[in-house]
Amino acid sequence: MTELEDLADRLRRFARERDWEQFHTPKNLAMAFAGEAGELVAEFQWLTPEESAAVMDDPEAAERVRSELADVVTYLVRLADVLGVDLVEATHAKIDQNERRFPVEASRGSARKAPPLA
Repeated sequence: MTELEDLADRLRRFARERDWEQFHTPKNLAMAFAGEAGELVAEFQWLTPEESAAVMDDPEAAERVRSELADVVTYLVRLADVLGVDLVEATHAKIDQNERRFPVEASRGSARKAPPLA
């Protein structure tokens, strides 16, 4: 079992033991994920690029960021588990797609948006 599978299993047990599976619908989990992503974004709001790069140097800010990252991952892993999506496989497939959409020779150093998928 991979670490990600182990994490999904632990989260599944956590929800089951509390009878929370009834609330863990794809809609609810997606909404919770979005909410937690917003809380993560709020930790960086109004910081300069330099301040954001150094956020982990402040122990209190670092703990908040770690906590919000964990919340985001928790809901993402739980949502993928409920939907039966293998996150590692899906991510590799997305990277493969992005390698085709953003060839190195045309993309290096550029933030231009990619052309639409064919």
